[in-house]
Amino acid sequence: MLGTQEIIIIALIILLLFGGKKIPELMKGLGKGVKSFKDGLNGLENDTNPTEKEAKDTKEVTTNANDK
Repeated sequence: MLGTQEIIIIALIILLLFGGKKIPELMKGLGKGVKSFKDGLNGLENDTNPTEKEAKDTKEVTTNANDK
């Protein structure tokens, strides 16, 4: 586990490597990546656990197909 001192040292190294102007752009890209990852996880969750409405719609389609 990282302590406070290690996090501060890493932050200072990043600041020295990338400079103050580049860090907001990096964080924006990181935020978009995390959001995309969360959206992907939610999409997988929705695919594996259909809602009641989706289950009802599937049941109706199956019933209608069997009636013909």
